[in-house]
Amino acid sequence: MNLSMDQNSPEVIAALLAIRMASRLCQKVRKELAEGGVIQKSDRSPVTIADYGSQAIICKAIKETFPQDTIVAEENSTELRKPEHSNILRQVTHYVRDFFPGVSSDEVCSWIDLGSHSIQNRFWTLDPIDGTKGFLRGDQYAIALALIEKGSVQLGLMACPNLYMDKDRPDGKRGCLFFALRGRGSYQMEIEGEGRQTLSVSRVDDPAKASFTESFEPDHADHFIHQKISKKLKMTRPPVKMDSQAKYGMVARGEVTFYLRVPSSSEPGYKEKVWDHASGVIIAEEAGGRVTDLYGRPLDFSCGIQLERNHGILASNGILHDTVLKALEM
Repeated sequence: MNLSMDQNSPEVIAALLAIRMASRLCQKVRKELAEGGVIQKSDRSPVTIADYGSQAIICKAIKETFPQDTIVAEENSTELRKPEHSNILRQVTHYVRDFFPGVSSDEVCSWIDLGSHSIQNRFWTLDPIDGTKGFLRGDQYAIALALIEKGSVQLGLMACPNLYMDKDRPDGKRGCLFFALRGRGSYQMEIEGEGRQTLSVSRVDDPAKASFTESFEPDHADHFIHQKISKKLKMTRPPVKMDSQAKYGMVARGEVTFYLRVPSSSEPGYKEKVWDHASGVIIAEEAGGRVTDLYGRPLDFSCGIQLERNHGILASNGILHDTVLKALEM
């Protein structure tokens, strides 16, 4: 538990400013998204103008305040610098100039490349758009930023521009910012607002009355195994399918009982990336939840860019955690 940081700490102020700017950029890009605004990376996953712009803004903002800190981020500018992608680079630069007028394309690329894949005792981890396919569909995505010290997440922020604010009014106002500090609780606020709501996981203790969330994309998790677990627990509610770490927010605010991620059988050796879970983990835990891998082991963020010592994800309200782990013993 780290009580040295509070809402007035430089880390919190810098992170909130950065993620709010990036959120505005992403929303503008989504509204104006043009054909050809997507690059296919070598692993066939898409990366958009918004991914690059978001990473540039956040890396610049964090490095300006904490020049000695490492930022472990998903993207780099290698593909963006290629001549065949010059139009996308121009568009990225155009959107970043809304926040930093006069910036050059070379400067934007250099800000993107402030992200590295080398971890330290203290480092930030960033997914500039978690759930890019959801972003492209006009569905759920998250901008996820976390601060990790000695393998433990100390600060987590997650902007979800398309997620409804009130869990009881899914057709209502959208645009959530989840925020958690180790030992100081988990909160939800409007992305541009100051008021905040303390989050608390559900108190459901009967598996038959439980609900869960899983990845929208079937290749991101083994939905067949998830169905078997649901039947084993005699659950009646269908899973909530959702892109991005917004699923952790659903657990944190008590909207679902747990989030399950059994790795897809098509990728048996797959290891989770730190930027895909760090923010969500602390948001769920500080709301009273519990997060482990499928064997009940805490997530270890000290091994590099991958969670090498873990397999899969279970984030729950804590009450039913061991019950779900037991059901996973097949």
